[in-house]
Amino acid sequence: MAYRDLQEFIGKLDECGELHRVKAEVDPNLEITEITDRISKAYGPALLFENVKGSEIPVLINAFGSYERMALALETRSLDDIAAEISGWLELADVPGSLLEKIKTLPRLAQLASFGPKVVKSGVCQEVVIKDNPSLDILPIIKCWPNDGGKYITLPLVITKDPENGKRNMGMYRMQVYDNQTTGMHWHIHHDGAQIHKKYADRGIPTPVAVALGCDPAVTYSATAPLPKDIDELLMAGFLRKQPVELVPCKTVDLEVPANAEIVLEGYVNPDETRIEGPFGDHTGYYSLADQYPVFHLTCITHRRNAVYPTTIVGKPPMEDCYMAKVTERAFLPLLKFLTPEIVDINLPLEGVFHSCVLVSIKKSFPGHAQKVMNSLWGMGQMMFAKFIVVVDEQVDVQDVSGVMWKVFNNVDPKRDLLIVEGPLDVLDHSAPLPLYGAKLGIDATKKWPSEGHTREWPDDIVMDRNIKELVSKRWIEYGLE
Repeated sequence: MAYRDLQEFIGKLDECGELHRVKAEVDPNLEITEITDRISKAYGPALLFENVKGSEIPVLINAFGSYERMALALETRSLDDIAAEISGWLELADVPGSLLEKIKTLPRLAQLASFGPKVVKSGVCQEVVIKDNPSLDILPIIKCWPNDGGKYITLPLVITKDPENGKRNMGMYRMQVYDNQTTGMHWHIHHDGAQIHKKYADRGIPTPVAVALGCDPAVTYSATAPLPKDIDELLMAGFLRKQPVELVPCKTVDLEVPANAEIVLEGYVNPDETRIEGPFGDHTGYYSLADQYPVFHLTCITHRRNAVYPTTIVGKPPMEDCYMAKVTERAFLPLLKFLTPEIVDINLPLEGVFHSCVLVSIKKSFPGHAQKVMNSLWGMGQMMFAKFIVVVDEQVDVQDVSGVMWKVFNNVDPKRDLLIVEGPLDVLDHSAPLPLYGAKLGIDATKKWPSEGHTREWPDDIVMDRNIKELVSKRWIEYGLE
């Protein structure tokens, strides 16, 4: 059964020994960050700060900060199980053409449609409604790092609606607090939210915005998923939780929000209003630079009576967001393999902070195959931001970064095996000579064939005889080495 809400998930974390309750008073100005950063680097538990200075609302952080907690959040034994299920659904897109075979898929298609969100009359997110002079001051919003531009809402599910087709978008965009009724809205040019805002701005009207804070884990994760444009993130959440997400209409804007949210901020973004946002200590481990971004104006706050405020910090990995990104890596591998069948596995190593590095193994079958895969990946959605793509042969385990580097350092001829291209880069890539644009490197670390210009004999890997390996495994206790 899907979690009813965030608080049920907190109960599950507690039950499984994955939660530590901090009863001592803590300051949301930097102190929570320092505590959490130490716990993250030590691979420690989720933290619930029950006594936060200046607010009556407790703070939950690091709830997704391990592989085990991410699996618990999405109610699966392993993240690869999600990939296997998505693979099954992708098979529907490749059904042979006979009428009978297509009819056989209808029950599964109907099941997928049943996961779509549905509107209900009421929800716990509106147990308390504040329309008269709503203030962000009631929330224990944290300042993460010393040089940040201010306090930041770091785990917001920002909901907008396309004015042309009415399709919903839900993304996670940080919000710098300017005062008790305005924040920044970190929409940059590649974000769907920014494109929707532009459509409203072109009409000269404000963009209605709702921000949900503290939903059940599947909804929160889905806001981070790089879904194809116009695919509702709440459908993805329904698929993950195996139940539709219930929505309630907002009080002051024409939008719907998850009924089980802890807190909801309603408001709007004016067409041409911007303000300096940043700096911000970002997931790259560096401060992202200050720049002009749209401004969110608060019109209403709703929340449940005993609300919990969820937040996160980002910085030098490992951090909580790394594990959320690993769900994306596993969940979207089937789609990559569906579009590029020669791919065996991928790894977005934590040190690459999502977009800097992709390790990929392939079933190589023709000269230049590695370069074909590099270019294919650079053409797929947010893979366009990958600054380094390393390609190895299918027998190489890309989850073993040391093993991949062994192949890179020994299999690569720099003149022949490096491919440099130019194109879009993530806005956070401070090394690029221009914002959003620069060079990317593909590294072909596969075994080279004569047809690829390698005229010398390629040596075999050193591998022990299989019978000897089995013998030693059987006698291992006899050796007294355990």
